[in-house]
Amino acid sequence: MSDQENITAAIAGLGVSALNEMQEAAQSAILESNEVLLLSPTGSGKTLAFLLPIMSLLQKEVDQVQCLVIVPTRELALQIEQVWRKMSTGFKVTCCYGGHDMQTEVRSLTEPPALLIGTPGRLLDHMHRQSFSYRSIFTLILDEFDKSLEMGFQEEMTEIVRNLRNVKKKILVSATAGSKIPSFVSFKNPVEIDFISNRNQASGLTVVQVVSEKNDKMDSLLRLLGDLGSESTMIFCNQRDSVERISAVLKEEGVDCAFFHGKLEQEDRERTLMRFRNGSVLYLAATDLAARGLDIPDMKHVIHFELPMKGDEFRHRNGRTARMEAEGTAYILTNVDEKLPDYITIKPKVLALSATFKAPPTSVWTTIYISGGKKNKLNKMDIVGFLLQKGKLEKQDLGLIEVKDTISFAAVNRSKVKAMLSLIGEEKMKGKKFKIEVAR
Repeated sequence: MSDQENITAAIAGLGVSALNEMQEAAQSAILESNEVLLLSPTGSGKTLAFLLPIMSLLQKEVDQVQCLVIVPTRELALQIEQVWRKMSTGFKVTCCYGGHDMQTEVRSLTEPPALLIGTPGRLLDHMHRQSFSYRSIFTLILDEFDKSLEMGFQEEMTEIVRNLRNVKKKILVSATAGSKIPSFVSFKNPVEIDFISNRNQASGLTVVQVVSEKNDKMDSLLRLLGDLGSESTMIFCNQRDSVERISAVLKEEGVDCAFFHGKLEQEDRERTLMRFRNGSVLYLAATDLAARGLDIPDMKHVIHFELPMKGDEFRHRNGRTARMEAEGTAYILTNVDEKLPDYITIKPKVLALSATFKAPPTSVWTTIYISGGKKNKLNKMDIVGFLLQKGKLEKQDLGLIEVKDTISFAAVNRSKVKAMLSLIGEEKMKGKKFKIEVAR
């Protein structure tokens, strides 16, 4: 297949009908230039923008790591890996990050991937262990490089980059305009693709204000969620304690709300995002860790329970909705005497809430856990076939299915779960009995 045919097939694998203006510009710049700075808002499709040209640059005859992608968080690493796998390029990818089993990563690196994605600390650890050769790394990508610097990874990134002596192409990616390019990158004359400066916030975004008459804004939050109904919503706070408190109070009121922050164990973070992605939980209270770099489609609403200190974080949070030219709404929740920060330059319309709280309907989906995954030779079609045939489900009773290395998850119609579990209790899938239960 030609490069163009490969690109067309990769795009089709992602369910994308056509590239947007930013992705087209990035593809040309990355293929033609050795220094590229790509600036584009959260949700605009930056991951695909840099992965597509990388696919054309990799060489099948080279059996070492050829492209290194450094990211600030494990969630962003996993998102990039997922996009690459869906592209079906034929090139191996490996993902390395803190909290993941080191020996699993070391074993994976014994058969070197063409594309290696990782967080700074874990990648540097592998370099010290000499887990992989970096002689053939000709392309370096720093995704959300400003976030990595904010999180204190400058020393690790500096050491990694200085070890990469054969890099020819460097690509820096960010959703923040005006970020200072770190000196260790040694950019001389980069081509800048800027889709942030002098552009309006996503045209599909509406910003409104909700004014709480009480100091404790929880009552207003409840009434707002009741008015919004059962649509996916992220609730942003500045502190982990606030995030957990919101989740606890909402659950007391009969509203299932998950929470997400940096102190959660990796497995808990991944499972929380998976339940939110598949619609089993409709509300997610989160810190700014969730403002960018997460694969969460179809976001309808963003609520600022607490406003961030910086305008950039406000924009990143809002970037979770109105993605890829879709429509969405950001709600600013304030007290009566609370002044809006200077970064909000246009006073938003004030939204009147219902006088009383009416609990939104529960999600129609429940997440099912399956104790097998890719390493057990299971795929999505195996799971679908099993649940339809043995569990007596209809196709419309199944939602998003995610198959990991050793476990899998499936969204199942809540009203059908009990009967399905009863039917499949003693059944085998592909000749083996797996533990299947409601995910906790």
